[in-house]
Amino acid sequence: MSSRWKLTIEYDGLPFNGWQSQKDNSGVQDFFAAAIKNFSDEDVKIYAAGRTDSGVHALGQVIHFDLKRQTNANEIREAINNHLKPHPIAVIKAEEVTDDFHARFSAKKRYYRYDIMNRRPPLTLDKGKYWRVGQSLDVKLMIQASKYLEGNHDFTTFRSTHCQSKSPVKTIDSIIIEQSGLEISILISAKSFLHNQVRSITGSLKLVGEGKWESQKIKEILEKKDRTLCGPVAPSEGLFLMKVDY
Repeated sequence: MSSRWKLTIEYDGLPFNGWQSQKDNSGVQDFFAAAIKNFSDEDVKIYAAGRTDSGVHALGQVIHFDLKRQTNANEIREAINNHLKPHPIAVIKAEEVTDDFHARFSAKKRYYRYDIMNRRPPLTLDKGKYWRVGQSLDVKLMIQASKYLEGNHDFTTFRSTHCQSKSPVKTIDSIIIEQSGLEISILISAKSFLHNQVRSITGSLKLVGEGKWESQKIKEILEKKDRTLCGPVAPSEGLFLMKVDY
């Protein structure tokens, strides 16, 4: 008889080819599968709350899998972390859950944060964790523009052409933009997201912040439902999957 385990994990996305398993075993999922196999001698199917792209980080990704081996939460966390070394992936918390729990389908809300470092000089210690934007950004204008995106909309304009979602209609619960010194953080929450939706939104809000677009233009391109009107997509390294609510 197997048990179902829910793991909250974090990882630095830079060395990996996204979450999803790859033919060359370069996805975060591949390293997890290998660590679980080394610990339990079982080949398990792993499900995640979200498939982060190459270079995207996670502080609160959630996964689940079924394990036949008799174990406990502490042993699972310690053993898997041991087998994940030296890769920048860690199990933060392990919990045994009921068989009806699903990391993806049971999720009620997901939170992503996009971090911008608004300075001219290149990044050194923080390289790979921010989008460095050299031109000064007006955060008040970005906040004003972001309000047009909250609520239920057809987000075709902010949807990757490779998106596999059945519908472009999503509901953004909130967009919170905060500035602390040179750091600007965009926190977006929704039950689910389209492929590249957060990075597409961020890239367009940057143009507003730079004064290249009026705030109203975000509303206009949203309503036109035309992907070609979206601003340049923000790079992956500034994006973090923060947490998932169940």
